[in-house]
Amino acid sequence: MSLKALTQRPFELLLELERLARAAVAARDGGDTPADEWVGIGFRLGKEQFVTGRADVREVLPVPDQITRVPGGKSWLRGIANLRGQLLTVVDLRAFLGAGSAMLDRKTRIMVVASREVPTGLVVDEVVGFRRFGMDDYKESVPPTVIRCEHYLEGGFSHGADVWPRFSLRKLLGDEQFLNAGEALKS
Repeated sequence: MSLKALTQRPFELLLELERLARAAVAARDGGDTPADEWVGIGFRLGKEQFVTGRADVREVLPVPDQITRVPGGKSWLRGIANLRGQLLTVVDLRAFLGAGSAMLDRKTRIMVVASREVPTGLVVDEVVGFRRFGMDDYKESVPPTVIRCEHYLEGGFSHGADVWPRFSLRKLLGDEQFLNAGEALKS
């Protein structure tokens, strides 16, 4: 039955809307993928590629024109941006990891982390889209990376000759060094 047909029966309409919303959330969180498949979002930092859980990223955006610097912020804190009326902390992930600043070009993107407590957008060199891996492709051992980020990695996926380290945004948001973006005051 269509939603339009339910407009005269409000209770049934609400039940159907709830059912559709739950189905959409399940699909977004991986409910529509086979049990032996993992889906993540691939991104690039410098010349290295990583993947993170798709449920950990709320959205991907181009870098906004207006990012306001925060006085006393560390160099990797790009500033604050207004995202549809919500303030978003913008962090240069490469710079935070000590690998130099991201070069802003047409491929540069902001991955907005799915977190209500720490509204954060991470500047990455490129988002390469969804990546699907079989569970057999997963290895718990952390693959070697040039960028020093082992602390934030949770294993990785191999697909042919490609290796995709799995970057944990939860670990990043739980790191005190990341959460302390202000420079120490000099006395």
